Parts: sequence; structure tokens; C-alpha cells
Amino acid sequence: MATTTLSQKHRIEIPKEIRDATGWKPGDRLAFIPKGHGLMLVRVPTLPELYGIAEGADASNCRERLKQ
Repeated sequence: MATTTLSQKHRIEIPKEIRDATGWKPGDRLAFIPKGHGLMLVRVPTLPELYGIAEGADASNCRERLKQ
């Protein structure tokens, strides 16, 4: 289990073993997602990484399309 300490300026350093395991690099955007009494920390994908993610999806039942 990796741990870290909240600094006086309310900053945390992500332990090296976590950075290595996740592949996170300097400049990556991270999102804090509340989960019960804790948090989940996830990397926010870039737009190019999202390209094609919904290829082949059926949007016929999309609620925005149903409002027309």
C-alpha cells in the first residue's frame, strides 16, 4: 500500500510506484471522484484518445434525439 501526506499548501505527491503502475506522466490531468468515504483518482483522457470510442454505437434511442 502506498501512502502520501497532504502538504501545508494542500498538495499531495503521487508515490512513484503508483505513477509507474498507472503510467501517469507530468502534465496529465487527474480527476477526483468521491466514492463513499474516500476518493477515486483517475486520469482524464485527451480528445485524441477519445476519438472513435463510440464507433458503431446505436444512437437511435438517445433521449436528445427522442425530444425532436
